[in-house]
Amino acid sequence: MLLTPDAHRDSPLLLIEAGMTAIAIAAAYAWPHLGEGLFRRLEQAGAWLARRRALAVLAVGLAALLLRLAVLPLYPVPHPFAPDDFSNLLAADTFAHGRLTNPTPELWTHFESIHIDMQPTYMSMYFPAQGLAMAAGQALSGCPWLGILAASALFCAALCWMLQAWLPPGWALFGGMIAVVRLSLFSYWINTYTGAGFLTGLGGALVLGALPRLLRTARQRDAVLMAAGASLLALARPYEGLLLCLPVSVVLVRWVVSGERRPPASVLLKRAVLPVAILIGALAWFGYYNYRAFGSPTTLPYTVNRATYAMAPYFVWQQPRPEPHYRHAVMRQFYYQSELEAFQKTRGWARFLPILLMKAAIALRFFAGMALLVGLFGLRRALIDRRIRFLVVCLAVLIAGMAIEIYLIPHYLAPFTALFYAIGLQSMRHLRQWRIEGRDFGCALVRFAAVVCVLMAGLRLFAVPLGIQVGEWPAANWSGMWFGPEHFGQERAAIETQLEQMPGAQLVLVRYGAVHNPLDEWVYNASDIRDSKVIWARAMSADEDRALARCYAGRTLWLVEPDQIPARITPYTGAANGQAAPR
Repeated sequence: MLLTPDAHRDSPLLLIEAGMTAIAIAAAYAWPHLGEGLFRRLEQAGAWLARRRALAVLAVGLAALLLRLAVLPLYPVPHPFAPDDFSNLLAADTFAHGRLTNPTPELWTHFESIHIDMQPTYMSMYFPAQGLAMAAGQALSGCPWLGILAASALFCAALCWMLQAWLPPGWALFGGMIAVVRLSLFSYWINTYTGAGFLTGLGGALVLGALPRLLRTARQRDAVLMAAGASLLALARPYEGLLLCLPVSVVLVRWVVSGERRPPASVLLKRAVLPVAILIGALAWFGYYNYRAFGSPTTLPYTVNRATYAMAPYFVWQQPRPEPHYRHAVMRQFYYQSELEAFQKTRGWARFLPILLMKAAIALRFFAGMALLVGLFGLRRALIDRRIRFLVVCLAVLIAGMAIEIYLIPHYLAPFTALFYAIGLQSMRHLRQWRIEGRDFGCALVRFAAVVCVLMAGLRLFAVPLGIQVGEWPAANWSGMWFGPEHFGQERAAIETQLEQMPGAQLVLVRYGAVHNPLDEWVYNASDIRDSKVIWARAMSADEDRALARCYAGRTLWLVEPDQIPARITPYTGAANGQAAPR
């Protein structure tokens, strides 16, 4: 869906950060040397670490890992609560059990849910990268979220490594630490199971970090890292990954053809064997996965699900599909209200520019917030800077690619995260030289903006004890700034835990009220439905429910009504052949 950057959805945190940023601007003008001694000592310590490039990369990665673990007492492992969360968890559970997909369950219409395929097989509709990372966490520790945490640490380390190829080492370290604070502690990339933002960002950072190194030295190591990054992009977000890889490919082809500063062709071919093998291997595996899950090597994830359920298209030139047959009102509500109505609002040339500006606002809000927007003061000079000219070209390609796509959620832009940071940091480098009336205004403003980021992270960490109101799911915009897991998804998780602790197997029939938010979905299951301790299903007609109870016989039957306050669970009496629930 196209998310709108409504200020009230992030209030009051958005207003607090805006206020702090305004104070920082005023303080930079009035007292540019405030805290000069402390800032100099911190910058000298940072410079010492930054000069040791490998150590700096390691430090950034460890900071992302250890800081998020340190705040677990206040912000524990998140509960799944959004449709995308459950869809990726299904993929993780499937991969963790050594399968690429699952057979369609019996009486599958009771288990239909948003972003889940039931035909030709039972599987997540999403590209497999996020599921694979979460499967690693599940297989190694029993906790899929640890796969996301590891991806977060790898991304931040790779971001620092990428920035070292484009900017001075001190700025690369600074950018890596800013990403730790803003993305690896409080964002939906780390506090949900949605989006593959870190994995896709990792792929983009590897591609962009390897390119200048490869052009300078033609080392095989850099070519391998580039191939690994491109493979990640193919397995996570191939459209946006292609937008990034196209200009990179043009530069590489030009370099090979021109013969400038490259080894002889025989050496180059020898060094290209392993990277090409990695790419071919990744694409071959992806084709086999598509064949097993969706029936054809060329049938991509999304395709079957969108053809089965969706009406709204993805690109501006496409027309809406005819309405399919929906067996459940809540699914029609999602695909009609959440998607088709949003698509209708984007149609027409008169709406094209406002929608494009809205997309830019979404990106700026998520990646820069308010504090880092001060870098816009130096953006004009950065855009004409020869050092990052290629990155500006890549940005133009992204803008063109996003202009023709209907929807935008920040993880769609994840392949370009390293690019955003590089351009933003170069803007800050120019801003740092800005003097007003002989005052070091720019230097002070960059320092104070970093302080605002750190203060906001601390404020967000203690938002609940301080009584700062945060959004309620599903009304809250989880892709806004400073997102924490809070208590989202706890009601469903509490009921599931209660049922898991009861003797015997359980079958839960979910019945929504007349007014229900389709994003607040409860009907999701593990990869092996029949052998699950708790099965979640949709309550349908009495006859259909009785057939379900007979098919999954021997289970205690329950009725859950999520729209009651609090959510209500009662013994289900609508299926005569079900086992009586304890009262």
